Amino acid sequence: MEQYLEFCGIGKAFPGVQALKDISFRASGGKVLALLGENGAGKSTLLKIMSGDLRADEGTIDLNGATLALSSPDVAIKAGISVIYQERQLLPAMSVMENVFLGSLPQRAGFVDYARLKADTQAMIDKFGLPIDPEAPVASLSVAYQQMVEIMKAYRRDSTVVAFDEPTAPLTDTEIEILFNLIRQLKDAGKIVIYVSHRMKEIFEVTDEIVVLKDGQLITTLNTAETNEQDLIKAMVGRDIGDTYARLDRNKEYGDVLLEVKDLTTYAVNGVSFTLRKGEVLGFAGLVGAGRTEVARAIFGADAVLSGEIRLDGELVSFKTPRDAIDAGVALCPEDRKLQGLVLWRSISDNVCMPVLKKLKKLLFLDREAERELTLGAIRQYDIKTPTTEKIVTELSGGNQQKVILGRWTSEKMTTKILILDEPTKGIDVGTKAEIYQMVCDFAKQGIGVIFISSELTEVINVSDRIIVMHNGKITGSVERADATEESVLALAMLD
Repeated sequence: MEQYLEFCGIGKAFPGVQALKDISFRASGGKVLALLGENGAGKSTLLKIMSGDLRADEGTIDLNGATLALSSPDVAIKAGISVIYQERQLLPAMSVMENVFLGSLPQRAGFVDYARLKADTQAMIDKFGLPIDPEAPVASLSVAYQQMVEIMKAYRRDSTVVAFDEPTAPLTDTEIEILFNLIRQLKDAGKIVIYVSHRMKEIFEVTDEIVVLKDGQLITTLNTAETNEQDLIKAMVGRDIGDTYARLDRNKEYGDVLLEVKDLTTYAVNGVSFTLRKGEVLGFAGLVGAGRTEVARAIFGADAVLSGEIRLDGELVSFKTPRDAIDAGVALCPEDRKLQGLVLWRSISDNVCMPVLKKLKKLLFLDREAERELTLGAIRQYDIKTPTTEKIVTELSGGNQQKVILGRWTSEKMTTKILILDEPTKGIDVGTKAEIYQMVCDFAKQGIGVIFISSELTEVINVSDRIIVMHNGKITGSVERADATEESVLALAMLD
């Protein structure tokens, strides 16, 4: 008998926001169903209701005809539902094997059977084809391998329903193929698989059906084989965005050299040299682990520089801390916006105003009106979807969180000369991506030098004016946009 999960009239509201309204559809066993929509469409809210993290205000979720009372994540797991979120839910100090089997550690004579635990975890690691030590602390693993541990944890439960929320964001191509093989195994086993991703290529490669949400409402349900990318984008954003890259209003002239990096060496990169001009968008491409993020962190004063020179406006600088870099006009939007870019449990206002609090003081106290006006300026400039400046950042969609960071570094109180954007569109829908691409070009037109780091080759090639390619901590080449192709950049990214 075919298994199925049915959403019946699901509704959910938060203060000032109707997150979901009358959502009804069925996900069948033996198929992969894609859940698509812009940031803020309601996808994450629906997954959280399904996982027991949130309670629906209206409607029910039925599994094989039985209505579920999903009062907590533990209840959902016991009912056969596993959700793998973008934000990893691991215990960093514990080992890989302890995380994978958390909640059902094998026991012998009343004690944890570590020999069996290690053997069972190693068998799963071998099945996934990963070079991971089962006894290694999760904190010692890369973000990509931590994500694979999260996936193994869900796989181990043998759940009836498995939902993936942007699972490939931190993964390499090899790891993505491992994940896709796993999804095919789940599908062949008759499992109900729900897949959330903003990467259209993945949707057409791995899914059978597509449900499109917009503004908390169900727009359409489609068979993947009977639709195309342009129609999907139009359904998601409510308009035809056309050729996003061709429509960019770019800077046509560049100024003097703004940043000069010469023979930069850290614990992660070696002998890196390049220049950035005023008004230029300088892309950084490379495979995972190439050293792009490490170059950005060194320039921003977050990682120690062992040798080499950094010159800003011709002057030799040595940033010991990010505060030094910020004071000199260097800003960084980090790859992991949730862990490194935002204070999630504080308001939009707190996050936007954080770097310029000294400039917002009136005598010994903060000028709350000036703080509010600065935040409203960011909200208006970047069209941040929020009912109030005091909304907690963790309640925003990923795209709106990214806009909060941009609002922080480009407010009227900031004197940003260099803006470093590390994976600025990761986990962001196609409509918001188009907005961010134009924002990048607008920053450059203001004379800001932009460093644009992206793992998506098409993106970095088409947004950047010039592309620096890295491999294994070194620069392997530089390509002008007019001469860049995915093949040529990838060849440089794999060059030893």
